[in-house]
Amino acid sequence: MERQKSFADENQGILYIVGTPIGNLQDMSDRAKAILAEVDLIAAEDTRHTRKLLNHLGLSTPLVSYHEHNEQKRGAELVGKLKEGMRIALVSDAGLPGISDPGEEVVRQAVAEGITVVPIPGPNAALTALVASGLPTQPFLFIGFLPRSSKGRKEELAKWKSAPATLLLYEAPHRLPEMLTDLLEVLGNRRVAIPRELTKKHEEWLRGNLADCLAYIKEQGPRGEYVIVVEGAGEVREEEQSPWWEGLSVIDHVEAIIEKGSSKKEAILQAAQDRGVPKREIYNMYHKGSE
Repeated sequence: MERQKSFADENQGILYIVGTPIGNLQDMSDRAKAILAEVDLIAAEDTRHTRKLLNHLGLSTPLVSYHEHNEQKRGAELVGKLKEGMRIALVSDAGLPGISDPGEEVVRQAVAEGITVVPIPGPNAALTALVASGLPTQPFLFIGFLPRSSKGRKEELAKWKSAPATLLLYEAPHRLPEMLTDLLEVLGNRRVAIPRELTKKHEEWLRGNLADCLAYIKEQGPRGEYVIVVEGAGEVREEEQSPWWEGLSVIDHVEAIIEKGSSKKEAILQAAQDRGVPKREIYNMYHKGSE
């Protein structure tokens, strides 16, 4: 067992993990600003980005880069400086370092060397989205970014398909439609909340089911930074105990989904998921009956 005091002696190094704004610069806390002013060095994911923040705050603390491409080498250098007594703040471009951003490795190295690590709380996009999503906030499961390939995404999602927890995911704008398509195929048409540009001037929320939100994003095009909040497995709501499509033929089922704004391909996929049968079966039945 190891025991760490909250603050080290003045002659010992300290690694501060500092949360920075995810968009709105007014979310910078007074404590975070004070730490960035007092430390000897700031390790930043992108020094150019962090320099803009420091200029806004009126600070001139020295910067050094620390990102995914140099974290092994630079992490060892930072730990060496900490062992010499330097006080270093670690920041990412936005939010809390180490959460789908560089930081985890240098924290691990510092802890292994017995260096004091002090977190300075700040904004986090995933939790900000969760608390305003309208979906259950407990329990939740943070997944972050999924693999870039469709096959990889589906394999990763299959691991969490049965988790009785709200899922929190990130995705780059240009991959969002494909990622939501895979979510729909693997998890089914669950409730989601999809905010973009959180805390910024053009913040916007989509709330509804996956199929409807996917159709909207395909029509409008993805714009900005997104968080995807997805309801967990096993949440049975009273109004959903009897499927809305019960009693409809396959053709009527597909047509009803199309009328809600989905494409024929999306409607066939959704009908297959609703009924728990292969997509090819729905495809054949629909096109045979439409002839």
